[in-house]
Amino acid sequence: MNNKYYLYGASGHCKVLIDIVKLNGGSVVKVYDDNPLVDKIFGIDVSDYKKNEITGNLIISIGNNKIRKRISKRIDKELFCKLMHPSSIVDKSSFIDIGTVVMAGTIINSSTKIGKHCIINTASSIDHDCVIEDYVHVSPNSTLCGNTRVGEGSHVGAGSVIIQGVTVGKNVTIGAGSVIISDVPDNVTIVGNPGKIIKKKKYEI
Repeated sequence: MNNKYYLYGASGHCKVLIDIVKLNGGSVVKVYDDNPLVDKIFGIDVSDYKKNEITGNLIISIGNNKIRKRISKRIDKELFCKLMHPSSIVDKSSFIDIGTVVMAGTIINSSTKIGKHCIINTASSIDHDCVIEDYVHVSPNSTLCGNTRVGEGSHVGAGSVIIQGVTVGKNVTIGAGSVIISDVPDNVTIVGNPGKIIKKKKYEI
């Protein structure tokens, strides 16, 4: 197995992924970023993206869902891997697609499906039979109860709870600490306990 990794995006999120790579016995060869003011992160060289120099596994280390999607569309999908913190617990019957990262302390239970280029962040809990579509960010300490669905490009805020059987649409922002007890349409921001829609937005993801 190739233990060389390349990360795209020299952000705080990148720092966490560097740690996960090391804990899995790998090494980060290079980080790509278009900011000319950043040339190193944790002693690792940072430069513009160069496809032809990649000899290992690539992850987009950017927290913004829209930016992750835009970058992923420019890169051959064969270059992408997935990355899981060794303290995470993922049931063998669940499926995680390419480009997705699973952070420390996360639990993913039976028969869950997680799409491409998602972030399942620290200490989040995803129960049985959930579906998380591409480019979703589930923030730290969030709880998704059984049979929930989260649409493409949505952001589940830190400490949020989505109760069982609820469907959250595409391009939805769920505010931190919210409790979602009924289905949520596409392209809205929802906050509070119980969650209430406070804004409608253009579809951008």
